[in-house]
Amino acid sequence: MAEWPRSVAEAEAVQERLRPLVDLDDPGPETVRHVAGLDVAYATEGDELTAAVVVLDTGTLEVVDQAVVHERARFPYVPGLFAFRELPPLLIALERLRITPELLVCDGYGLAHPRRFGLACHVGVLTGLPAIGVAKTAFVGAYGDPPPERGSWAPIVDRGDVVGRALRTRDGVKPVFVSQGHRVGLDNACRHVLRLAPAYRLPEPIRQADRLSRSGARTA
Repeated sequence: MAEWPRSVAEAEAVQERLRPLVDLDDPGPETVRHVAGLDVAYATEGDELTAAVVVLDTGTLEVVDQAVVHERARFPYVPGLFAFRELPPLLIALERLRITPELLVCDGYGLAHPRRFGLACHVGVLTGLPAIGVAKTAFVGAYGDPPPERGSWAPIVDRGDVVGRALRTRDGVKPVFVSQGHRVGLDNACRHVLRLAPAYRLPEPIRQADRLSRSGARTA
């Protein structure tokens, strides 16, 4: 954290240096007991942000642990470099947990990133934990509209590479955009997302983290 980059060039250099450490070949755990959702909410004015990490029991989808961190953003708003705004408080929140999650589900991107190193890749490499990126909107690449049934998907292709999937988590509802972060295969990532989204478009860990971060931002 002491060497956190201060410029775009420094941040891009960090991404290039850490990118080879991403493990995309490990299929990852088939089942986990504790999964964490990670999300960051921004104040309507100024550079204040609120990071939330919420740990759920996968058997019940009940919250069993959580942490919230408020701080001023340490990096400017630059597309493709959001991780440098969001990671510092997220890492602090992860350290404050009493329960170590076996899987991280990030509100954001992993491999589906211009430099193939989004937030889910970055946090996975830094923590060593399996990580998945699940975004509400597409960032890079092109994809077809998946069939309307839950569980259907279409590949996201960017510059000839498959970088993720547009995954339908609810019948007839807009898909979410799943990409590998670290130590989780794409097939397995999509299975986890579907298991964690039994009732809503977004997987429950992200829904809970979003709710907590927004609540924290209002009260900060």
